[in-house]
Amino acid sequence: MDWRGVVADSVRAHGLRSEQRLELLALAGLDREPAPLLARLPLLLAGLAGLLCGLGLIFAIAANWSGLSRTMQFALLQAAIGLGALGIIVRPGLRLPLGVWCLLATGGLLAFFGQTYQTGADTWQLFALWAVLALPLALGLRSDALWMGWALVALTAIALWVTAHVGHRWRAEADDVVVHLIGWLAALGLALALHGRWGRRAGCGVWARRTAASLSAGLVTATALAALFGQDPTLQALMALLALGVAASMLASPKGFDLFNLSAVALGLNVVLVGGLARLLFSAASGGDAMGRFLLLGLAAAGMLAATVSGVLRLARAAGRREGGVA
Repeated sequence: MDWRGVVADSVRAHGLRSEQRLELLALAGLDREPAPLLARLPLLLAGLAGLLCGLGLIFAIAANWSGLSRTMQFALLQAAIGLGALGIIVRPGLRLPLGVWCLLATGGLLAFFGQTYQTGADTWQLFALWAVLALPLALGLRSDALWMGWALVALTAIALWVTAHVGHRWRAEADDVVVHLIGWLAALGLALALHGRWGRRAGCGVWARRTAASLSAGLVTATALAALFGQDPTLQALMALLALGVAASMLASPKGFDLFNLSAVALGLNVVLVGGLARLLFSAASGGDAMGRFLLLGLAAAGMLAATVSGVLRLARAAGRREGGVA
């Protein structure tokens, strides 16, 4: 239960005096920074520092690409990984920023080899190798921020694999069903692994799980849109509706409720449904006034979004009441 919001609503609704208002605000903690925020702020700043330092290293090498020899570029990137790993061992308190630093430096090193030696590997292979090489780092550090970055890299590899196997362009034709299904299953398996018991034991936190789930929903939604706006709508659109519907029902259940992931999946459902309606209204066989069809599409999209938001909020309130009852 969000007691801070309840107290704030009561203050506004009942018109309490200034003294009563201050007492209630102090009781709810609204007069100071939330304790969880103060506890997590150093970790957030440490992760941001590692991110900025890693990106700064990669950008510095890219900006001076022509002025640095291959040996110097390799030495800088390799030294960055080695020093970061050594720093994690020597200073465990800095494992979060140094872990993020090593993750980015590993990607920079792989990009260096791909750009310099033209190995012929597809982009997805570099991202897949990046995910494999960074997996021991994520397992060792057990950091939610590092797992979130790893999930981003792994799901990018899956998306690029799908693109590479459908002709290096984002399409969804009838012959591509198997490729898309494999990509969806891989993304879903990754998300379930991070959500499951193994993920919790490996140190995956809430944001790593949310990253994996929302990116998986985005992959399914993007494939459905490619199917809807291709030459002929294909089976992928119906498969996407089924997959998103099943995911929404699981996330809406009391046992598996997750507001963030449910919102992401519900948004994907809305996008696919609105895309299907747009395809139906503006197909070649459709007649009538174009502005009228646009108006109908806009009203339908607004109505679906309003109904979705109302349903998600109702489920969130029910989950809050269950938590309050348990507490």
